[in-house]
Parts: sequence; structure tokens; C-alpha cells
Amino acid sequence: MTQPRGATSVAGDPQAWRWHLLLTKPLGELIAAANLERQGYRVYYPRVKQPVLRRCVWREAISSLFPRYLFVQLNASVQSLAPMRSTVGVASVVRFGKEYAVVPDGIVADLQRRADSQSGLHSLRQRVLNSGSSVHFVDGPFAGLDGVFESQDSKDRVVILLDLLGRQSRIKVTAASIVPG
Repeated sequence: MTQPRGATSVAGDPQAWRWHLLLTKPLGELIAAANLERQGYRVYYPRVKQPVLRRCVWREAISSLFPRYLFVQLNASVQSLAPMRSTVGVASVVRFGKEYAVVPDGIVADLQRRADSQSGLHSLRQRVLNSGSSVHFVDGPFAGLDGVFESQDSKDRVVILLDLLGRQSRIKVTAASIVPG
């Protein structure tokens, strides 16, 4: 985030600076943010670190907290919204009717406060499976079935109780093949 151009020329009017919401082109958040900052706008692009399943292995990945959206702060008496509309990576400025959407300062401040102070990334809390929790199979030979979580067998494998042919069977599967149900 950069300090907005003209920030020192405003005589202490905190109401003059407002956060606006921009819709970016698909996967264009980074490009739009870089181009807007280059033009002197203050940009907040909240990103999240979350686990993703790739090739049957859970890995940490960084993605947009609000896909295709950026927050931009500006003072309408110093900066214009017009250049944003034609900035590379920006699809449009979000409006409600003829009025541009204004995001309350508290919402953006709360998002910034919740982000990690070192990396600036948000993290989503994962649901921890407890013994007896219901699970749903999303992959493998049991896809579509429901079971009951019994225990963690190893880092990548879990033990699930599954009703098969009228009997409860204990099976070991990869943790990636189930989701909390």
C-alpha cells in the first residue's frame, strides 16, 4: 500500500478520504493493484493463505480473500475515479445506481487489523475433526458416501467408520478424500 498522492495537501479532513470498491478482470487483482499504486492511489488487496488440494496433497496457497475485488482509498477533491475505470486490470468501479459504492472505513480497518502483521495475509480457520464427527467422501471409491471420523492414522491418512452392507466397517483413507460433513 502506498500513501495517496496529494495526502499532505488536504487540511486534516478525515471524511474526505473514502474507500471505494473496484471490480477487476478475472485473475487481474495483482495487475490492477500495481497499476493503481503506480498512479498514486492507495490500494488494499486482502489475500488469504489457505490449504488447497493439488495432486492429492494439501498445500498452502495464497489467493484473493474477495476474488476480483480491490479497495481503493481516495479524496474526490484531489483524485478522480475516472482514471481507475481505464486502468489495466480494472473491469469497473462498483456502483449502486449512479452512486459509487463507498466502503466504511471501519470495515477496511478491521480487515487490515485481522491480517497477519508480518505478511499481510489472512488465514482461514480450519475445522478440526473430532472423533464422532460426520464426514463426506469427495474423492476415491467411496465418493458421495457419508461416514464418521474416528481418528487420525498418520499425517495424510485417517480412519473412518462407514456403513457397508449393513455393517459398520473401519477403513483407512487419505485425508484429502474427505471433508467435514
